[in-house]
Amino acid sequence: MCVRNSITVAIITILLSACSPSESNVAIGNRTGVLHYGIGSEVQTLDPHVSSDTSAFEISSALFEGLVRLNPETLEPEPGVAKSWELSDDGLTLIFKLNPEAKWSNGDPVTAEDFVWSWRRSLHPSMGNILAEYLYPVKNAEAYSKGLISDPEQLGVHALDKSTLKVQLKNPTPYIFQLLNSPFAYPVHRATIEAHGEATARYTPWTRVENMVNNGPFNLTDWKMYRHLRVERSDTYWDAANVGLNAIVFRPIDNATAEEKMFRAGQLHITFRMPVNKIPSYVALDDSPYVQAPLLGSYYYLFNIQKPPVNDVRVRRALALTIDREQLVSKVLMGTERPLASMVPPGIPQYTPQHHVDFDPTQARQLLAEAGFANGEGWPGLELVYNTDENHRRIAVAVQQMWKEHLNIEVTLTNQEWKVYLDTVDNKQFKMARMGWIGVYLDPGTFLNRFTTHGATNRTGFSDVRYDEIIEKLAPAAVSRTERYTLMGEAENLFMQQYATIPIYSYNGKHLVQPSVGGYYPNILEYRNFKRLSLDSSMGEWQQGEKD
Repeated sequence: MCVRNSITVAIITILLSACSPSESNVAIGNRTGVLHYGIGSEVQTLDPHVSSDTSAFEISSALFEGLVRLNPETLEPEPGVAKSWELSDDGLTLIFKLNPEAKWSNGDPVTAEDFVWSWRRSLHPSMGNILAEYLYPVKNAEAYSKGLISDPEQLGVHALDKSTLKVQLKNPTPYIFQLLNSPFAYPVHRATIEAHGEATARYTPWTRVENMVNNGPFNLTDWKMYRHLRVERSDTYWDAANVGLNAIVFRPIDNATAEEKMFRAGQLHITFRMPVNKIPSYVALDDSPYVQAPLLGSYYYLFNIQKPPVNDVRVRRALALTIDREQLVSKVLMGTERPLASMVPPGIPQYTPQHHVDFDPTQARQLLAEAGFANGEGWPGLELVYNTDENHRRIAVAVQQMWKEHLNIEVTLTNQEWKVYLDTVDNKQFKMARMGWIGVYLDPGTFLNRFTTHGATNRTGFSDVRYDEIIEKLAPAAVSRTERYTLMGEAENLFMQQYATIPIYSYNGKHLVQPSVGGYYPNILEYRNFKRLSLDSSMGEWQQGEKD
């Protein structure tokens, strides 16, 4: 799915406002139906065919709507722009009947042709959409995205009439509805985009407040960079009567401690994250606002395996074997996450992740010696890059100490602001970097499909002919889930044997939630259906004694 982000920006102004004696955001919001929501980092863009991080995904789901939405409790599909759909017996053809009341924010109807044009844009090679691969289950989507075919009519999405959309799949895809609920499958308003640049141009002005035309339950009304982004309930949305909020104020706060203080000061209804050192005190409370639930996500370190010294698999394996995940989770993360020894985290029904990494300093020292760095002698140094965040720093410092203790090597730590960090990783200007990935759908492919030789988000340099064959040909054509998952297990094992990544832990969602918030359901995909959230004006804001 998307990159798990968390960074540090200037927050002095926000904190000062949080200390004001005036009525709090939560108190006012409960009364007026305005939700204040922490999103971590400032987003790079609101273009759903460009964005790839968690924060942008959440905002996009408030501003746009695909063919379906997901039920936040069951993750089953519910009507979005499509009011109904039929799947053929062979599982290869979907016919969607669009809701005639679905409209763009300027009043234009949302048509089947809007989806055809938008999916062609999302998949177009010039678009540079690194998540386009998630649409590859659509017939000819991969070939079109890679420029192997240029005729868009060959793409398996067609408008049969104004309100009927036909989608043809390459193979039966049980998780297709989870994909269709994601930003890369959202429709965008053609006339608006073309009025502000080329159709496939990135970062054009069409996403500004004064220009944006969208079709979701909320409209963009204000955007102050690094302060807030405000959306308000759309009068043109087909189901506006059942949208529970009048507005949402998304607040980019990438300092977990500051965010927790803002929650206590009544400035936020929902936080993006929690500082781990504060979690035990919240867990101990009888009336705790703390919500923790398993999340389908992996936290790992990423290698650029083409750069020395990590171009030697023995070095990569030695680094992996000297991370004590149990100690890291219990001591540094205070038991709030789960140790991970695989690329695919637990939580996918009927799939068993391939356990591959243990804590074995003795074997690690032997491997490092074989690579020419016995007891750290001759070690050329190594830099670990991470996006600025106190939790990332805490983990990196602990791992740095483990490498020093067990391998006698120095690893330097470099933190970068989120956008700089993304450029560093995307352009492969690193040797080792922190990364997180949240699954978009309940299948191991949401983690493994990325690492094919030419995968848009394969930043490792990993390449394996058999792996590519499994991911691109054999697994998609599997006739049963058992066959598919057996193949995926083989692929995961091939990938893990090369240690292109070091898995560290699997995520839990960890948030503070005000008692006035209704319709909030923790789920393994961390999916928020913002049209279902509401605020109870009879509930006060959560209050508790100081925890500093």
